Amino acid sequence: MPGRMGLALAGAILVVAAVLLPDRAEAQFGLRGGPVGVARFAVGHVIGLSRLRHSRMAVRGGRYRSAALRSQDPRGADRSQLSNPYVMRAALTAQAALAGWQGGRRPQGWWRHPDGSYGWVGPVFWPFAHDDLTNAIIFGDTTSLSLYGYGDFYAALFTPYAATELAAYTVPPGRRARKVPTAETLCEASDTGGLPVERIASAVAPNEAQRTALDELSSAWNAARDTIRTACPAQTPGNAAERLGLMRERIEAMIKAIDTMEAPLSKFVGLLNDDQKARLNALANERRAALASYQSKNADKNDIKNASKNADKNASKDAQAAKACQADYDPVSDENAQRQYEQLLQQQWPAADIATTLHLDEVARARFEVLQDTTLRTMQTLSACPTEPAATPQARLAAVKARLQTMLQAVGAITDAFDDFQADLSDEQKAGFEAIGPKRGA
Repeated sequence: MPGRMGLALAGAILVVAAVLLPDRAEAQFGLRGGPVGVARFAVGHVIGLSRLRHSRMAVRGGRYRSAALRSQDPRGADRSQLSNPYVMRAALTAQAALAGWQGGRRPQGWWRHPDGSYGWVGPVFWPFAHDDLTNAIIFGDTTSLSLYGYGDFYAALFTPYAATELAAYTVPPGRRARKVPTAETLCEASDTGGLPVERIASAVAPNEAQRTALDELSSAWNAARDTIRTACPAQTPGNAAERLGLMRERIEAMIKAIDTMEAPLSKFVGLLNDDQKARLNALANERRAALASYQSKNADKNDIKNASKNADKNASKDAQAAKACQADYDPVSDENAQRQYEQLLQQQWPAADIATTLHLDEVARARFEVLQDTTLRTMQTLSACPTEPAATPQARLAAVKARLQTMLQAVGAITDAFDDFQADLSDEQKAGFEAIGPKRGA
């Protein structure tokens, strides 16, 4: 394993240790599900980093910076070159997300995904939503989709943007729009492609009836994309309740999009013979092989030089990460991990400071703890150790839909808890709560 990737993985392993739930914190916040589920949530993110190592490098280098911030469709940028899709994703979302945050001066934001991309870009939640469905269903690649969860719910509650920063994403096209892309631009630009019809046709060599079914599937795929686009925010969500509502709308649109795809996909695959089905499913393996080849060719010389030197250390770290996926793993016994988790929890959820700043009474404090508990539990409900993707597109579609439905349930639960928390707050207290997130990045 390359040296720099080893360093990144080492840092990520510390994150794994930092989110292991100790007995004291579990008792304090009533987090159900236990520490093993939280550990597995983090491990899934760590292992995902192993094939996303170039993302942060691309963001820092600004390779796609101009493409990310242009008002026109950025899909033409470097289209003639073989592009790592994760690099493009991280670069586009990072540059767009940070363009409107803190005056565009910050190198990275606290709500960033582990691969360097962002689930919230200004007022837009889940850019690349349609692409993520395509990658997961057709290519068996759920890497990006699996990164959505707890961190995005937390960012919806404590937005990193101030109101004026969010407003920059909704200004009409003009001079300023070249610096801060509009929400509409983000929704358009983040869809980098639809169903790879010709690639599928090349793989399965369809007869006339099969080609007709494939064209119908392509039309359904485009209709699904339009369904997701209609959930692009026309206005900036002004508070946490509106942001949670936007999350619900976007996830509902993705589920509706999947429903649009389901019958045409089953019809097309049902017309294929066994050999054609095998060739269709082989597309997923080809994608993984192509990405691995790209990363190998673009590995830094220093990484190659240090690979042998760090091999044993990295193997040990990999084993440590994989251990948390074992059924008998008990992170509570790790006292160092307990201390790290408590520190992280206090930094991320400063309940006492929030209660003092907002002058919360005992009832409001209790309701805030319920909100905190409900949000933290999404670490378990949306966690999963890495598994092999389902063997068929239909099975993968069902798995993706199930995960989105779980996310939708989580949004509903968090929304209910948040509504209860804010029920008796004054306007001044509500405004104070909304100011917490932007202050975090100051």
